[in-house]
Amino acid sequence: MHTFQARDRFADGAQYIAGRLTQGTSGRTHAVVDPATGDEVLTYELAGPKDVDAAVAAAASAYDGWSAASPGERSDAMHRFAAELSARAEDLAQAESLQCGKPIKLSREFDVPGTIDNTAFFAGAARHLAGQSAGEYDGGDHTSYVRREPIGVVGSIAPWNYPLQMAAWKVLPAIAAGNTIVLKPSELTPFTSLMFAQAATAAGIPDGVVNIVTGAGQDAGEHLVGHPDVVMTSFTGSTGVGKRVAEIATATVKRLHLELGGKAPFVVFDDADLEAAVHGAVAGALINSGQDCTAATRAYVQRPLYDAFVAGVADLMATVRLGDPFDPATDLGPLISHTHRDRVAAFVDRARSYARVVTGGEALDHPGAYYRPTLIADAAQDSEAVQAEIFGPVLVVLPFDSDADGIRLANDTPYGLAASAWTRDVFRANRATREIKAGCVWVNDHIPILSEMPHGGYKASGYGKDMSAYSFEEYTQIKHVMFDNTAVARKDWHRTIFGDR
Repeated sequence: MHTFQARDRFADGAQYIAGRLTQGTSGRTHAVVDPATGDEVLTYELAGPKDVDAAVAAAASAYDGWSAASPGERSDAMHRFAAELSARAEDLAQAESLQCGKPIKLSREFDVPGTIDNTAFFAGAARHLAGQSAGEYDGGDHTSYVRREPIGVVGSIAPWNYPLQMAAWKVLPAIAAGNTIVLKPSELTPFTSLMFAQAATAAGIPDGVVNIVTGAGQDAGEHLVGHPDVVMTSFTGSTGVGKRVAEIATATVKRLHLELGGKAPFVVFDDADLEAAVHGAVAGALINSGQDCTAATRAYVQRPLYDAFVAGVADLMATVRLGDPFDPATDLGPLISHTHRDRVAAFVDRARSYARVVTGGEALDHPGAYYRPTLIADAAQDSEAVQAEIFGPVLVVLPFDSDADGIRLANDTPYGLAASAWTRDVFRANRATREIKAGCVWVNDHIPILSEMPHGGYKASGYGKDMSAYSFEEYTQIKHVMFDNTAVARKDWHRTIFGDR
């Protein structure tokens, strides 16, 4: 059971603009549904264009003061922000599990602590936005240095699978660098994004620095991306929607950061620790019910281990406990909605015509959107189950022969977000990390992330980085400043251009 009451918490609305909750003005409502029960949790007014305009105006108004604050002042405020999140940790965990259906142990042990750690990291990183050291590069007549400056109002869009962490990944580097932001979370999962912004206000971060608009489609998302006062957009979501975001952003020459789809390969060489690989595959495939763009989705197993790997994964999947997300013993919660569950089921049902469903492959007879952990074997490399992002608790396993074949197959999709290689041989590991085309390659593990390390993809998985100091490249701009050191130099320079006039 949980104590979080969404109706009480968001009675004043599900928009957060200039430091307060407000109602949306689109004239449309949305019902947040608990995916574990099918029960309505909260119905709220969606944001419309007027709400987006108001949020952008609030962010623009707050920009001058926040960008002019010293790095130390921003850092201090963000340290207080981390403390506020820590004080609200259980409330955040309950809200996250309620709206997403994820097991409470995942919210308590991963989502919330990761968000707090990310906030603490950027609180420190705010003080290290250094530029290039000053120097003379033309023989001494001029001194040059580089300023790293914030870019302005950021308008970002986050997905429904990790709403709290995605709010952090969008907001924190932006405001640490001195920008202000309008974030649009998914209309399916607004609670923790709103609570995140409220914690920022409670920490003393000025009104208007962090704003939340909860809407959908053209009314909110497209209007935010196309807004003329928004200078940069960071989007996490599907590759298809990312293309639409890029199209809109191009019209106003916005800076763009895209973290898109994934189809992470899980490459098991014949010298791997089989037990470790089996456990890693099940954990990597089923985290957050497989609704993770870095989840292990394609296992390529060198032929000597193939049969044992398939049997081991099937046996371990059979022990996974589906149930109430608020039961600490639950391993796997529901999918985000019945609509999404039916989409995942349709992928598996189509796969039956060309592959073998070893275990799972069915929805539970339950009011919630539950789907059993599913293992598919013997699919062809060019089949839908191998190439398309299913985004559910489904792992496809294929054999390979040579090392080169395994790496070739791992790279043989449009995506390149994450991957893992399983081997005891350091030379094999080095080759895999060098040749697999992905933004993150784990060795003998799959899924851990760190605030200090960048997250972002290759190919159709997008470009730009979340987390780490590398993310500041997305949220800052570089300015060259040059000083003339001598009046003579200036006179000579002018003579070069204008002659003796």
